[in-house]
Amino acid sequence: MKRFYNEVATASQAGGWQVTLDGRGIRTAGKQPQLVPTLALAEAMAAEWSGQGDEIDPSRFVLRDLADYAIDAVSPDPQAAVAELLPYAETDTLCYRAEPDDALHRHQAERWEPLLRAAELRWDIHFARVSGIIHRPQPAETLARLKAVLATHDPFALAALKVLASLSASLVIALAAVEPDADGAALWAASELEEDWQAELWGRDAEAEARRARRYAAFETAIRFARLARKEPASS
Repeated sequence: MKRFYNEVATASQAGGWQVTLDGRGIRTAGKQPQLVPTLALAEAMAAEWSGQGDEIDPSRFVLRDLADYAIDAVSPDPQAAVAELLPYAETDTLCYRAEPDDALHRHQAERWEPLLRAAELRWDIHFARVSGIIHRPQPAETLARLKAVLATHDPFALAALKVLASLSASLVIALAAVEPDADGAALWAASELEEDWQAELWGRDAEAEARRARRYAAFETAIRFARLARKEPASS
């Protein structure tokens, strides 16, 4: 598609901020006003439009696409998004370890246990640890508490969480990743621990590495989106 606009700006609207092209507000893929909660996110989305050349490259609208998803898919029913996220806690990859006599088990304990313990302490919950791949249910109290935690997040954070949880196969990692001080690179490394272990044993494949790079880029984008969309607490 040819570039069809000249001026990109942001405008304050009732309920949020909007990117404008030649003075006209953008709508989502679902034809709703594309209102986002912060000026920071609107400016970052405006930069995506400004950065386009004579031909528009849709793949460069990563923040816009997440915003559309938050508005069109999550906002109408946030509780449905919460329900879709909870299974990542039920089968959280951080809880499933190799057998204790396997060398991988030690690496998993070193990298994963601090993340699990931090989540348990923060939310006063307990995760069952499993050696092997046979599923073991997590305590009902843990799932109920995490459901309540997820319900405190707005649709934009939930949209980011869905991306993060699907990429990491871990609700614990996803929730840690949307914290203001999150170390995205370290969290991604934790989620990729088993794949890295296999690569060290058998070598790295170029196609797999390219796929990993794309997934990491999406992980980083979701973290950035969550940070940009986060409203600052009102000053007292």
